[in-house]
Amino acid sequence: MARPLIADIDLDALRHNYAIASELAPGSRSMAVIKANAYGHGAVACAQALESAAPAFAVASLEEAESLREAGIQRPILLLEGIFEVEELARVEALQLWQVVHSDWQLDAVLNHPAAQPLTVWLKLDSGMHRLGYDPESFVDRWARLKAASHRVRDIHLISHFASADQSDTLQFERQRRLIDHVRQRLDAPVCIANSPATLTRPRTHGQWNRPGVMLYGSNPLEGELPADISLKPVMTLRSRLIAVQSLADGEPVGYGARWYTSRPSRIGVVAAGYGDGYDRHAADGTPILVDGHRCPLVGRVSMDMLTVDISHLPDAGIGSEVVLWGRGLSVDEVAGHCNTIGYTLLTGLLPRVPRRYHEGA
Repeated sequence: MARPLIADIDLDALRHNYAIASELAPGSRSMAVIKANAYGHGAVACAQALESAAPAFAVASLEEAESLREAGIQRPILLLEGIFEVEELARVEALQLWQVVHSDWQLDAVLNHPAAQPLTVWLKLDSGMHRLGYDPESFVDRWARLKAASHRVRDIHLISHFASADQSDTLQFERQRRLIDHVRQRLDAPVCIANSPATLTRPRTHGQWNRPGVMLYGSNPLEGELPADISLKPVMTLRSRLIAVQSLADGEPVGYGARWYTSRPSRIGVVAAGYGDGYDRHAADGTPILVDGHRCPLVGRVSMDMLTVDISHLPDAGIGSEVVLWGRGLSVDEVAGHCNTIGYTLLTGLLPRVPRRYHEGA
């Protein structure tokens, strides 16, 4: 019998969430972000599920793009960080990829590359994130250089990234938005600036393109609750089973370091899942876990291959009982809060040894 831990991937939920992103911005084209193996969900399967709806995909590296092309994905693919070496431009051209340009060495490489067909470039404006891109005046200059090289470049877009679109304090966000608007109007530039939180709640940022990411997978990217009329569905449900049950007296320790002690006679379930699978070792006592559909608290430290849960209030639970670690019925964002992290890290941190099983329909 195989180890019972699986990641159940609901492709219909993925399509549902993509449809919400598109409906929120009817005047924009929604580029599906599937970097980091589609946030842990499997990039090829997710791209195949969305290819009929999404006009383009976004990834972080040439290697991610190559795996999609090898799987038969024909839609445009944007390299969000551009190339990392000049030599990669030959593959960019061969695979007909789009690329972000955020540095002068990348710009020079594009302008000097003897491409058979002009390349598509998304020029990165540093509007206040101060991570990648050009300041406004440098951006205008580089835009002009690209425009003058029509034999090398076509379809130039302005792309930027918000640092705080997810937060209720709008001061930094508004500063960035105004700066982007100023540059956009100065150049009459098509833009792609709305990430998941901006797609959800900042309609003024919806440009010719949006790029929803984590919202596609059912995670809430906002600092607060989602708007009441928006219902994202979890795409990944991480499932396992109880593989043992310990009956312990009052005052007994559980797990490494004896972090947690029973406070009464207790039944402790052992779940086949641990940090070797990507479940966060920092999960605190009390982190919710579903056992046979009932909420139970995690107790004791998460170990590499197992974790422990208090099932004292579930007399019928036992070996073989179904466990949901996050997903349907238990938000990954809630679990992440008990781990002092965010849903992104749990989803992208799921390790390859956990089988992904895909389904669609009821």
